[in-house]
Amino acid sequence: MSEVRIAVEQRTEFGKGAARRTRRAGKIPAVLYGHGSDPKHLSLPSVEFARAIRENGHNAVLTLDVSGGDSELALTKTITTHPIKNYIEHVDLLLVKRGEKVTVAVPVVLVGEAGPGGLVSQEITEVEIEAEALHIPEQLELSIAGAEIGTQLHASDIQLPAGVTLQADPEALVVNVSEAAASMAEEAAEAAEGETAEEA
Repeated sequence: MSEVRIAVEQRTEFGKGAARRTRRAGKIPAVLYGHGSDPKHLSLPSVEFARAIRENGHNAVLTLDVSGGDSELALTKTITTHPIKNYIEHVDLLLVKRGEKVTVAVPVVLVGEAGPGGLVSQEITEVEIEAEALHIPEQLELSIAGAEIGTQLHASDIQLPAGVTLQADPEALVVNVSEAAASMAEEAAEAAEGETAEEA
């Protein structure tokens, strides 16, 4: 997982009115907390933060260059977006240290093609893992190559990189391969044709 550097400012005004003024200035109100330290109220540059999340995912490690202060490492904990206008209203950031392990949700991507006639259903699209903060995988791959009808793959079937441990339920169903509807329809049609021929 890449590290992204963002220049941020400390906020001295709080409340809804102050938050609106921050957003009008092209910035996002944010709070940085963790490790027992007092929460820091920050403003993030809207364009730079949105680009960092879009290009690196929610688990990107952010190096926050705080104006008049030190740099801090942080993970995005929660992003609150406006329900109608879809802009970012607020961000919660979690303070992390180099070498520290964190628990995060990572996308699961299917690779390969299932066997003929199989309909692949992905039941869950991400799983929780524990990894070192600066080595969070962007995604986890699960192979379905040649998977036959009736195959079920669980979280425990995902190959994890070194140093990464599964925190999700190992028995959680990730992929289910069932018979494709087209194949079932064809079988039903063939059966109906057979019955018609017998009657004739």
